[in-house]
Amino acid sequence: MILLFLLLVGCSNDEQPSTTEEQQEAQTEETTTENTEPKKEVEEEVADQENIAQVPPLPTTLKELENLPSGYTKYVSTLEEEGRTLTDELTKHLPDISGNPTTEQLDRYYEAILSVFQQDFVGPEELIEQMKFQSIGNPEIEDPRYQFKENLNVMVILDASGSMKNYEGNETRMDAAKKAITSFVKELPENTNVGLRIYGHKGTGSDSDKALSCSSSELVYPLSTYNAGNFEQALTKVVPSGWTPIGLALNEAQKDLASFKGENNTNIIYLVSDGISTCDDQPVEAAKSLYDSDITPIMNIIGFNVDHAGQKQLQEIATATEGTYQNVSDAQGLQEQLAEANKVAEKWKQWKESQEGWIELYKTNNWLDIFGYHSREFKKWVDERQAVGFTLTYLYQQKDKMSPESHDYLQRKNKEYHTWIEQEYDKLRAELEAMNELSYTDAMKALEEKYLTNTSTP
Repeated sequence: MILLFLLLVGCSNDEQPSTTEEQQEAQTEETTTENTEPKKEVEEEVADQENIAQVPPLPTTLKELENLPSGYTKYVSTLEEEGRTLTDELTKHLPDISGNPTTEQLDRYYEAILSVFQQDFVGPEELIEQMKFQSIGNPEIEDPRYQFKENLNVMVILDASGSMKNYEGNETRMDAAKKAITSFVKELPENTNVGLRIYGHKGTGSDSDKALSCSSSELVYPLSTYNAGNFEQALTKVVPSGWTPIGLALNEAQKDLASFKGENNTNIIYLVSDGISTCDDQPVEAAKSLYDSDITPIMNIIGFNVDHAGQKQLQEIATATEGTYQNVSDAQGLQEQLAEANKVAEKWKQWKESQEGWIELYKTNNWLDIFGYHSREFKKWVDERQAVGFTLTYLYQQKDKMSPESHDYLQRKNKEYHTWIEQEYDKLRAELEAMNELSYTDAMKALEEKYLTNTSTP
């Protein structure tokens, strides 16, 4: 019995150091965790502050406003679970300011939350280029490129790359483009010639198919008067699939129009793309070559929900050809831009019949363009103000991430900032309407001197 007892005690003593080591390890782990968690919180707070520090300051001019990168511009409802989840994701980088932040910290916070919902505001440059396009045929213009000729030709160059399969709402970009283009050509005057060229419609988006896809561009409807059945058949066989050879398409379009010299033809080209050229085909140089040719085309570039990089390249193409550039987000926007050519075509028809009453017609069209531009930008600042305001209230009431005082301050700042935007666009509209009352030459000179640089009047 004594021996057994000693053995038990011995075993107990042998196990004791092991237990102590486990306890020490546990204590060490707890200590490490305690030391790590505050460090992690500090790192997250520093990261949040760095995210805010990288946000650009509030603009002080419309030009600065125009240059701000856009954020999430679609409507978000915090009354629905899906909207709350999305809002949480969009604002997860914002710090908790439920303490006592300084005014400077609140200002930085406002800039950060504004950047989340920043709208894609457009300056007056695109509107002015649009007004210049609408001035085609004006007897005051000396440049023969902008004078009506005996024939009117409209060439549409359509992106058929794989990304055109992406959905915008309930339909693909390609389906939306087909509808808009069909509606557009149906409304052109009877004797207008129409052409349709596509690009990027062969192969796939894979690297192995790049060479094939980047060499694909086809004139599916040669330049001729509109025939509904033939045009619909040409559009039907267009299936988006591959890469985006914009430069190739422009070079081929120059060949398509080679026999339609600018001396006897008013040639209007619409390039529609949903992104940057993904082939090594120098699209800007190709566009410049087409523009400088004896075809003397009038170029119009339409971006279909294009990202920032794509917009930059398409804008470069427009600038190189003294053309217009517009970025649209849906079929309606595309239709509205194509409708601008319908206006020109209608004026061409009137020109062939009679040249009376033109000046008033130009001024009326310009006024409508100014009104439409102002209305679009007005909607943007209203949407942006509401998105920021609703989100601030959500973060305050539902997430407890700010005090009542901070919430009130940020809401006041939101109202003041968007009141400034409204006033700036109202002033711009008044200036544009006043200039529209001048002669075309004086109006364009005044507009370009005030809003454009390195631009010459046609």
